[in-house]
Amino acid sequence: MIFTVIGAGSWGTALAMQLSRNGTTYLWGRNPEHLKAMHACRCNEAYLPGIKLPDDLILEANLEQAINKSDAILVVSPSHAFAEILTKIKPYLGDRPVAWASKGFEPGSGRFLHEVAEEILGKNTPIALVTGPSFAKDVAEGKPTLVTVASTNEKFAHIVTHALHNKKFRVYISDDIIGAELGGAVKNVLALATGICDGMQLGDNTRAAILTRGMAEMMRLGKAMNCKTETLMGLSGLGDLVLTCTGDLSRNRRMGLALGRGQTIEEARKEIGQVVEGIGTAEEVVRLAKKHKVDMPISEHVLKVVQGEMTPKQAVVELMSRGPRQEFD
Repeated sequence: MIFTVIGAGSWGTALAMQLSRNGTTYLWGRNPEHLKAMHACRCNEAYLPGIKLPDDLILEANLEQAINKSDAILVVSPSHAFAEILTKIKPYLGDRPVAWASKGFEPGSGRFLHEVAEEILGKNTPIALVTGPSFAKDVAEGKPTLVTVASTNEKFAHIVTHALHNKKFRVYISDDIIGAELGGAVKNVLALATGICDGMQLGDNTRAAILTRGMAEMMRLGKAMNCKTETLMGLSGLGDLVLTCTGDLSRNRRMGLALGRGQTIEEARKEIGQVVEGIGTAEEVVRLAKKHKVDMPISEHVLKVVQGEMTPKQAVVELMSRGPRQEFD
């Protein structure tokens, strides 16, 4: 089955490269000049410099043609642009199934992306999520990577899995799409927290504590939302959390590092040069926590920092001033 990847940033390009290692794949991006530059050098110098594109990856600037040449679609966009992209591609989709590799919630509404997809595409369109601990650079370079494909449509889950899976890219299947989405979103907020603490040079003990207690927050929220424990303890939860909180390729961690060192969000954004999902996701995570009456103090304090209500130092002091309690509910 031939896929068209929608989105030519770092992650979209990396996944298109992975798909093309198993067969012909098309890649569309919203910036024609960017695609023209990629075609000229057969690489994505803006986001993945020096990594050559496989021969079976075809760049297509015309959206309608890019979709018509494929059997299925993989959308790779920031979560805030997800609805816009689905609306844009819908007239050309026909009966093609749609997967995505975006992590986060719809801004403002806090809806999961599968809810957005079902509203725009209809509930009869097969959908799936590709998620897990995976940096674009490592995937583009062909380094060993493991991910999860989550879908309530078993047939489409297997289609996406076989399109991506090979000896260096192992894919697992899950039917818990809410759990997989939740893990992929919350970990970005917790990566901000670990980055802030590392930027303040608070030490390895603090980082381990944030990872562990942050995971407890994720599990509490997941339980309240009837997610499977195994999902949150798997690649799309714990796996992605560890990678994003400790790997310096993580944009969310790098944003946290900058805030911990005293930089502003805007200064850090210019330095990073790409979307940092955790900034917007923090508000939606805290909103979900309040809705389900779940205690998530780390996430709440991250939100206060990114909204300018507290300095990183004040947030740490307040968190550490909380009274003792049982470790497990």
